[in-house]
Amino acid sequence: MNKTELVEAIAKDTGLTKAASEKAVKAFVDVVTKELKKKGKVQLVGFGTFETAKRAARTGKNPQTGAAIKIPAATVPKFKAGKALKDAVNKK
Repeated sequence: MNKTELVEAIAKDTGLTKAASEKAVKAFVDVVTKELKKKGKVQLVGFGTFETAKRAARTGKNPQTGAAIKIPAATVPKFKAGKALKDAVNKK
């Protein structure tokens, strides 16, 4: 499912217009992004938690040449699924 399909599904499920649904999706993404930039976290009970993690600098290999390259340290976004989401996905 891509963003357009997500907006359509939200519009259908909520009765909102596609424009209103798109605004809601954009606002959600913007709020989560701003919070992660501040090294905060967004916790949606039952769904999951968006947070950041530090990744240490490391040495990698260029797959084409095999030459060693330095990969700098970075802060990366991370999502941890909540119990209710895991249970819903694994329900038989």
